Amino acid sequence: MKKGNPVALLPLVVFLVLFLGSGLYFNAKGVDFAFYQLPAPVAAVVGIIVAFIVCKGTMDEKMDTFVAGVGESNIIIMCMIYLLAGGFSAVASAMEGVDSTVNFGLSVIPPRLILPGLFIIASFVATAMGTSMGTIGAVAPIAVEMAVKAQLPVALAVGAVVGGAMFGDNLSMISDTTIAATRTQGCEMRDKFIMNFLIALPAAIATIVVMTIFGVSGKIPTDLEYSFIKIIPYISVLVLALAGMNVFLVLIIGIALGGVIGLAEGSFTLIGYSQKIYEGFTSMQEIFILSLLIGGLAALISKEGGIDYLLNLISSKIKSVKGAELGIAALVSVADICTANNTVAIVITGPMAKQIADENGVDPRRSASMLDIFSCVWQGIIPYGAQMLLAGQLSGLSPIEIMPTLYYPYLLGITALLAIAFGFPKVKAKANNKIEAAV
Repeated sequence: MKKGNPVALLPLVVFLVLFLGSGLYFNAKGVDFAFYQLPAPVAAVVGIIVAFIVCKGTMDEKMDTFVAGVGESNIIIMCMIYLLAGGFSAVASAMEGVDSTVNFGLSVIPPRLILPGLFIIASFVATAMGTSMGTIGAVAPIAVEMAVKAQLPVALAVGAVVGGAMFGDNLSMISDTTIAATRTQGCEMRDKFIMNFLIALPAAIATIVVMTIFGVSGKIPTDLEYSFIKIIPYISVLVLALAGMNVFLVLIIGIALGGVIGLAEGSFTLIGYSQKIYEGFTSMQEIFILSLLIGGLAALISKEGGIDYLLNLISSKIKSVKGAELGIAALVSVADICTANNTVAIVITGPMAKQIADENGVDPRRSASMLDIFSCVWQGIIPYGAQMLLAGQLSGLSPIEIMPTLYYPYLLGITALLAIAFGFPKVKAKANNKIEAAV
């Protein structure tokens, strides 16, 4: 195991101090949109400059590493989802699909169940699509409009969507995190799904109960009007997502349907349609650039040994099976906090987690679940993560304002820690491809 280099973490520290520090400072001063006063990409650039200074090698070698991180497939896929989610949101809004969908939803969801309803919808969409980003991009604008019309705190509605998106992404068979976790640990996706489900379901149920009992009841307007045809793009996205269609195709079809309906209804011209798509693209400019820069920064930190240092520090404390599971949880948690990308975090820590699991008798299905669960817990919480940044971008809130409403990620973390402490569910040897939990 490589010893690692703690100095390599300095660029990350600089970025976090600038980004989080400035946001907290302006928030304390009562400045509106405190976390947008210092653009996150600028803070990332400063961290990258520090990385180029402290990292070894020639300038060309450092640039090659940086560019490889920027061009990492998961980063590019994520950025493409940003663009399509922005395009879909802009087109659907321009053809008044958001208003119709919101009014229709408000007319069928009881006032007390708006928040649980949003959580469940986001959960199904994310499970089918395999992406929390696509889910937030499609559902968050609806949640914001619902909250405004129902006179609910917008942060609560957005928190419900983020929580549901992370629940579904964590369980989805086609999610990158599931694929990375199962491949690195050597288990079947179905087996990992069952294990994950048994741990995550109590957290999801508790979230729904909390939202129902302790949530805020909305005030539903009585003069709601909607055109069902304008809801079709959203229904299509939901149905296609539940059918397991690729997220890119789902969003492209959503954009196309929105265009056809908008043109037929006279909401915009063909040129106006194309302009709306581009407006949606440009609305994602900041988060698009930040994701690319963070990918390059993470690559520099990783190559220089920053991640190895943290992983080695944590793994040296492992003494038992429960300790091994906690170690795996800590490893992927630290990696996700550092990289702000749950898939990258799993890819980085997967091989080491596999070694820890083998040496301490941890079942591969269990180690895969711990990797995925804890990466999703942190990815759904950190204010500089893509999910929170996107949610903030679409809602006009700072990530810090959304954080207190993220019931599901917090409850999932607690449930997972209890599962480790009490060994739940107890895994028996595989028989007929089933995982049995002790009763």
